[in-house]
Amino acid sequence: MTLVQENLDIKSQARAAKKASKKISILPTEDKNRALYILAEHLEAGYESIIEANKVDLQNGIEAGYTPAFMDRLTLTKERIIEFAEGLRQVAGLEDPTDQVISDWTLENDLQVKKVTVPLGVIGMIYEARPNVTVDATGLALKSGNAIILKGGSSAIHTNKAIVDVIQHALEHTKIPKEAVQFIASTDRKATQQLFTMKEYIDVLIPRGGASLIQTVVQHATVPVLETGVGNCHVYIDSEADVEKALPILVNAKTDRPAVCNAAETVLIHKDWLQKHKDELVETLQKHSITVHGDEVALSAIPNAIPSGEEDWANEYLSLHIAMKIVDDVHEAIDHIDHYGTKHSEAIITENQETADVFMKLVDASSLYHNASTRFTDGGALGFGAEIGISTQKLHARGPMGLPALTTVKFLMTGNGQIR
Repeated sequence: MTLVQENLDIKSQARAAKKASKKISILPTEDKNRALYILAEHLEAGYESIIEANKVDLQNGIEAGYTPAFMDRLTLTKERIIEFAEGLRQVAGLEDPTDQVISDWTLENDLQVKKVTVPLGVIGMIYEARPNVTVDATGLALKSGNAIILKGGSSAIHTNKAIVDVIQHALEHTKIPKEAVQFIASTDRKATQQLFTMKEYIDVLIPRGGASLIQTVVQHATVPVLETGVGNCHVYIDSEADVEKALPILVNAKTDRPAVCNAAETVLIHKDWLQKHKDELVETLQKHSITVHGDEVALSAIPNAIPSGEEDWANEYLSLHIAMKIVDDVHEAIDHIDHYGTKHSEAIITENQETADVFMKLVDASSLYHNASTRFTDGGALGFGAEIGISTQKLHARGPMGLPALTTVKFLMTGNGQIR
């Protein structure tokens, strides 16, 4: 397996990013937008070099025995690179999240107080296989006035390095210093661990990937972490669910893109609804090749279902497998979600507004749905443009994180000689 391995001075890269962040933080919106358009043009013009690098990662993936779904996420084509470029243009068209006045007031002593949005500074992005993250994260960081240090997974390292080479070359034709985008071209885990503790240069870390990666960053970093979450998402079908809504929503949440974090992994079904609609449910599951891992009641209702174990309730299958539990009421469903959920996305299907209200108020998750699919937990789908990840924590940002999540605030006070 061919891997990039260079002699790196990560501290120097971080120091350069910090210095560049000062310059980009004061650039006017039009300069940042122009830079994103230039980046888009260079990506489209330089697609051949990116695809050549991608071939090396794909060959390594074949040798490593990666799954077809993994290989699909890793594969780049000219069309996909053009989509990356178009994404940058879309980000350029979004409102600048910096220098926004959140509130302002004047004290009794005539001291003027203003609360405004400002860039975070330097973002450390630690992620796995998806090369699109390299472009999306860069575009969002630069538009919000931040520098970014990218540490992608080894499976896409040649592809990511080629993309960043194009980006840095493009930045030479803009007012943004090319040092504002840094790439850690190493597969050594020590390089990632070094980023965890560089508080003097990095303002926030954003991990994006599987549970193992995210928890490693959360548990070991001394730099503040914007925690993105894995998705053990649930669909609860209530006793008063409309079958013509429930089944299409369940199918969409499970099968539209099974390997993404907002896909449903568990369906909770009210016992009375199951009794009324068992035949339609079975037919739908079979039609869409969904394999059920069920509790005792589900096993008796669903042909060829697999007995569920404790691990099934917590499993992120990322495939056409789903766990199924039959419950007595909405409160049992909520208790199950509280125990096994990952605070990502949860849905209730019901025509009873009171039941829906209970679910929406009591379930602790970043994104809740009444009579809709969990697949909408996505920055693009919710109108944010691109997203840098989906936060399942409660401080600073929660849910799909677009441009506003990459800012913080300053209080600006203006006086005329006031003292205290």
